[in-house]
Amino acid sequence: MNYFAHALPFLDDPYFAAGTGVPDWLSVVDRRVRMRKKRVEPLLADPDPVAAAVAGGVWQHLADDAKFHDTRAFAETMLDMTVLVRDALGGETGLRPGFLGHLLVEVLLDAALVARHPAELERYYGLLAAIDPAAVERAVNRMAPRPTRRLAQMIVLFERERILSDYLEDGKLLRRLSQVMRRVGLEPLPEGFGEMLPGARRLVERRREELLKGIPA
Repeated sequence: MNYFAHALPFLDDPYFAAGTGVPDWLSVVDRRVRMRKKRVEPLLADPDPVAAAVAGGVWQHLADDAKFHDTRAFAETMLDMTVLVRDALGGETGLRPGFLGHLLVEVLLDAALVARHPAELERYYGLLAAIDPAAVERAVNRMAPRPTRRLAQMIVLFERERILSDYLEDGKLLRRLSQVMRRVGLEPLPEGFGEMLPGARRLVERRREELLKGIPA
């Protein structure tokens, strides 16, 4: 699951919704800081309502990801997506097709939800603009095995860049995918890779309800 799929059911609780994005934001800006349920759970009943809400969102993300990645629908869709990616890469094997297959299932599921819920996407960005990113970072540092000083800035950048809107257009999505490839140290995508994106979107849309089965909605 990706940012919007995690947050969509919880937009009435801004700090909880923001908390659902924390593990993914950290994977971008501070990969050494990993959220673990055993460190999150003590803060779920914290007297500070912001800290408790952020902890609840983080816990929800971890629980939803574990459920999502364990489903048959995800395994089958990721396999089909990896085949599409491999064909688009000229039959390439190795790390890149599998990584992209996994990533595209999650990103294109967000794209499908954004297309269905444009008003809720605006609510999501609105709540991110209204919360205090420093308060989220402080709460996370009470749960993290090591402190981060990069999370608050990441939340501000994420709200400003509005990357989820880019998922709806193949050209913009391709640019975002290329950024991810550079960040994780994989080879850049070849010219023409974007030609597979319409078929990839149809694949995820066909499996959308199965992929989200059992996840809060």
